[in-house]
Amino acid sequence: MEEKEAPSFLPWPLDSSLEVRIQHAWKKMELGSICSIRYPMKPPKDIALHAPLMHLEYASMRGCAEKDATEPEVHEVVAICPVDHWYNTDAFPAHKPSSEKTHAMLRTSSIRPDAVIPVKIGLTQSSLDKGYDRLMDVSHPDSPGYGKHLTVAEVNNLFAPHSESVDVVREWLAEAANVNKSSILLSLNKGWLAVDLSVREAERAFSARYYEIEDDKGHVRIGCDACYLPRHIRPHVDYVTPGVKSSSRLKKRNVKRSSPSWGPSPGKRPTHWDPHHHGPWHMPPGAQGLPPDLQDCGRNITPTCVRALHHIPRAHLNDSVNSLGVYEEGDYYAQADLNSFYTQYAPNVPNGTAPIPAFIDGAQAPVSVGDPSNTGESDIDLDMTFSLIYPQTVTLYQTDDQPQANLSLDGYLEGFLNTFLDAMDGSYCNFTYDGLISYGEAEADVPERYQKRQCNEFMKLALQGHTILLASGDYGVGYFPGDVTPSGCLSGSGQNQTIYNPGLIVSYPYITSVGGTQLYANQTVLDPESVMQDNLGPGAELFVSHGGFSNRYGAPAYQKAAIGIYFADHDPGLPYYVANSNASNIGSNGGVYNRAGRGIPDISLAAPLWAAVITLINEERTVAGKGPVGFINPVLYENPGALKDITNGSNPNCGSSGFAAVPGWDPVTGLGMPDYPKLLRLFMTLP
Repeated sequence: MEEKEAPSFLPWPLDSSLEVRIQHAWKKMELGSICSIRYPMKPPKDIALHAPLMHLEYASMRGCAEKDATEPEVHEVVAICPVDHWYNTDAFPAHKPSSEKTHAMLRTSSIRPDAVIPVKIGLTQSSLDKGYDRLMDVSHPDSPGYGKHLTVAEVNNLFAPHSESVDVVREWLAEAANVNKSSILLSLNKGWLAVDLSVREAERAFSARYYEIEDDKGHVRIGCDACYLPRHIRPHVDYVTPGVKSSSRLKKRNVKRSSPSWGPSPGKRPTHWDPHHHGPWHMPPGAQGLPPDLQDCGRNITPTCVRALHHIPRAHLNDSVNSLGVYEEGDYYAQADLNSFYTQYAPNVPNGTAPIPAFIDGAQAPVSVGDPSNTGESDIDLDMTFSLIYPQTVTLYQTDDQPQANLSLDGYLEGFLNTFLDAMDGSYCNFTYDGLISYGEAEADVPERYQKRQCNEFMKLALQGHTILLASGDYGVGYFPGDVTPSGCLSGSGQNQTIYNPGLIVSYPYITSVGGTQLYANQTVLDPESVMQDNLGPGAELFVSHGGFSNRYGAPAYQKAAIGIYFADHDPGLPYYVANSNASNIGSNGGVYNRAGRGIPDISLAAPLWAAVITLINEERTVAGKGPVGFINPVLYENPGALKDITNGSNPNCGSSGFAAVPGWDPVTGLGMPDYPKLLRLFMTLP
């Protein structure tokens, strides 16, 4: 391994023996991440100015290779970052996800000492190790507890931090920031402490220096070079904001507009839309005997086409408990667009039909058609869901005010889904039972602790009976270009951008990931669908449904049998590795995917369409006096015959053909598409 010289001096006084140990540790560690260093005295506040001198490399995220447990340590450095780079360190310990990040962050100016900033401390939660088993109790079709979902209060009490954590952290923060303990509030879900502090108070508490941080697109927010916690506080804390976190790059997934008038606004980077490159249309063979509104489904998938393909009946129910939830951030619907769609493709939906607003943190909608924040992405989610479930309602969880959310228009969002999850876990206790999310980021974008905290929030929602459907992604076995690497594929163990790059949220075992499918232009609703793979023009030449295996999460028990059959009967013949606990060995043995990872996706079609199907099923269960289906993965994996298998297509990228769709579950299309009558019968037989 290449050795790198440690700094010749340190920015605060240390005894020579500790300096020698740091020098020794420096040479023992792999390059590519950040180490936390403990020391026997509180560092000076200007330590952040000297941070580049202390940039140690760290191989495992769990601690330095060389530490002396007998050292009289009092404080711990939990985030040390060079001033010319900004790493994902909101979650502790500090973590540098990739040296190839391209989104530059520049510190601009200090913040006034009397300026007020909202500080939140995520407390270490209890009983998280019981979460999966409790979820299987209420979600597995063979469990006597199926459908007996927990209430919000029961979930909060089950995972609440120990009272000691609340008391110890509150006591410390009050003293460290010199504020009254009564001003430090405990969140409704008991997982967070929140307080408004002046910059002066926050800097004193965390031995930090806060700055305005500007990215290369001109977006400004608050951050710091480094922050610190006393050693006795560290075990009680998962997460602190504001800290130092490079905004993860974010993409909207599986969105395609069909109308020529729905192209991108002038001067705007195109999103996923159809540039109509297929040439003149000729009626497909066999279409002559179909009704006119089903003859062109290979080019233009309308609600009528979707109903015919998946045997979905026309909706007729409307109740107060089964509103379909849609998450949006950074893109806003235009009512005029919805009205145009209803008129042309969904005459069953009256013009003026709009979602119920459940706006979070200053969000607003709708906007005008010409507004640059209306790229059509929110429109298409609402178009298709309303057209399939009306007269049932849709609830729109539009998140963040426009200045914050507009980061996404250039491909960036800070703390993706955190504002939404915080609201769901707190004041928005009446979250809809069926929700869809069409956004995502790569698994390699954010630290492990950050991921786990977020993953567990989805577990809590699932325990309460919510179905969360998430679009898998758009770039085959890779991720979108520029995410982690220029190609969106990973490097490691001597390989250069040839390792598959799994998506993040779709890797979580508590959500249902949804791949994309299509009919070819010369096909009809009588033909089987294939994996979504198309050329949508500049910026989206390779538009392919995402799939593969997680590097961070192992296959959950409900999925293991399906994955085992896949490898036994249809081994892809690709070199692989088995990721270690911190995924530091990706690419070992020449492998391009993690053989032991959670498989992606679970099912296929499109997240909004699956959300509509689940809403219709929940309505029927409500009429029968039953509760919502909740977390659907265990039921689907136990009953794959209730879905339509997809066996054509693949998801190429990263210099390879990727994985191929085969009979049964596969890492391209999952278990397949919905067959509504079969799914309805299945879920109606369950308690």
